[in-house]
Amino acid sequence: MTEQPPVPFDGKAFVKHLTNAPGVYRMYGADDQLLYVGKAASLKKRVSSYFSKAHNGRIALMVSQIQRMEVTVTRSASEALLVENELIKAHKPRYNILLRDDKSYPYVLVTAGAWPRIKSHRGTRAGKGRFYGPYPSVLAVRDTLNLMHRLFKLRNCEDSVFKNRSRPCLQYQIGRCTAPCVGLISEQDYAEDVRRAEYFLSGRSDALTQELTTQMHEASEALEFERAVQLRDLIGSIRKLQARESVENPEGDLDVLAASILGGTACVVLLSVRDGRNLGTRTFFPKLNGHSDVSDALGAFLSQYYFEHAPPREIVVDRDFDDREILQAALTEASGRAVQVRTQVRGRRAVLLDMARRNVATAVNTENASQGAQAARVASLVELLGLTATPKRVECFDISHTQGEATVASCVVFDEKGAVRDQYRRYNITGITPGDDYAAMHQALSRRFRPKDTLQETEAERVAEASEGPRLPDVLLIDGGEGQLKQARDVMRELGVEGVVLVGVAKGEARKAGHETLILDDGREVQPGAFSPALQYIQQVRDEAHRFAITGHRGKRQKARTSSKLEEIEGIGPRKRAALLKYFGGLGGLKSASVLDIAKVEGISEALAERIYAGLHGIEAMDPDGTQG
Repeated sequence: MTEQPPVPFDGKAFVKHLTNAPGVYRMYGADDQLLYVGKAASLKKRVSSYFSKAHNGRIALMVSQIQRMEVTVTRSASEALLVENELIKAHKPRYNILLRDDKSYPYVLVTAGAWPRIKSHRGTRAGKGRFYGPYPSVLAVRDTLNLMHRLFKLRNCEDSVFKNRSRPCLQYQIGRCTAPCVGLISEQDYAEDVRRAEYFLSGRSDALTQELTTQMHEASEALEFERAVQLRDLIGSIRKLQARESVENPEGDLDVLAASILGGTACVVLLSVRDGRNLGTRTFFPKLNGHSDVSDALGAFLSQYYFEHAPPREIVVDRDFDDREILQAALTEASGRAVQVRTQVRGRRAVLLDMARRNVATAVNTENASQGAQAARVASLVELLGLTATPKRVECFDISHTQGEATVASCVVFDEKGAVRDQYRRYNITGITPGDDYAAMHQALSRRFRPKDTLQETEAERVAEASEGPRLPDVLLIDGGEGQLKQARDVMRELGVEGVVLVGVAKGEARKAGHETLILDDGREVQPGAFSPALQYIQQVRDEAHRFAITGHRGKRQKARTSSKLEEIEGIGPRKRAALLKYFGGLGGLKSASVLDIAKVEGISEALAERIYAGLHGIEAMDPDGTQG
């Protein structure tokens, strides 16, 4: 019995039953794959436009794939914008413009807890605490942290150092910290300093100075002259900073954005000014997914970016776009204060907008040239490996460990345009003989390619897989020689995986770059040479896999080494563990101590000191009768 083809979606019939209310519509294709999410001030009018006239290019292709549609009615057009943004962020539909992740940008983090620390942060914002940024560069973060230490004297030391200090450090001596580590400031007063710093980081320095002025007068009237003087000095420092920066950049808080599309590459440059300080520019390359209009790209970027990051009071853009007023109203509602999105500016704002336009022109040209070079390297790879088509997905595996300790395997992914970092994977290798690279490679590949229904994946991994397109790579690079490549062949055969081109990348003489030998799946060995674009591409992917593996390995190793082995020793509870670490200044000092030194700690008997020494040095403790237990 032959399977019947799916019944075409009747868009005109679907539109008849729609309301004119605002809302969000979703288009689904074969296998219930989400194709597109859109917003509408009137659902009936917007959705009917897809089926009432002929379309060309991207829209015609998208409409031809629709199998069903769903709508969600909202109370307002601005609420529809919020819902649309959440759906795009969660599902990454094939035909929507997508904002690529900006995890590489640094933030200022104020940690959670009784004695918060202020520090720089790069990466996902999943930890506890409050994040401010992103900033355009590490230098901008350092300048901001330097300012926070001078004005509010917050600590910057690691928690392990903070918990084990017995006297103030140099930061206290030079007036950049209030020494909460040794109790020279109360928890309440320190929390107040943290709150003021966060006010300042949020761009509310005017409100902060007004508040401090009120507190200064109250302290003076209460005859608390020392506190009044401290508040006066803090107000003076903040106002001096405001005065200096208002001369340089009189705008206050605003973002200036310019957008461009060249050769299918979209680029948005964002220039940030906070509290009169020009923080520099950040560059983004949104994924167009078939769109070609610069205004559409800019509008999509703004809605996705500013529902993830707090907007300033004023946003200046280099062109108008659809739904600008709706976006302005939605940002105002979401942030709880008036937000303006402007296109016509003069004076200093016009100068900043021109700067953003110049930057976006440079950035999009540089990215285009880079993509052209990447395309040439990929074309050379096609020729070298005898492929019938350009590979859409290339993966590379690498193993990292230190003499068998903390073995980690990495898998990096590249597409036609370069690294796809949100699809990278690491595998913690367990249950093998330490140092057995072949077994480690076999385990990592088995876990990567085993059938989906046997995978025990996290929700984040399932979401990533849903958006990543083809599950199997076209080319699989294995960092290693014939032995590692054999593991890949065995795994593919065991799991019945076909259609993947396997390539082993063996290091050359003296591990020199350009001398690598490529071991092909048919047994041939090729040495393309340092000037081969194909080898340069393979080196790029292999080096990224190596970097990703060794970063994971170092993190795992450091975690294993810094987690206290004292927790595994019988008779050591939290109080004794804290006493030991404080007495010796940390685990390193404790490991260097003798049994007699350990026994000097209050509450530690000689027998327990021997158990501690034995546990830390991997030897068996002596029983009271002199035998090993």
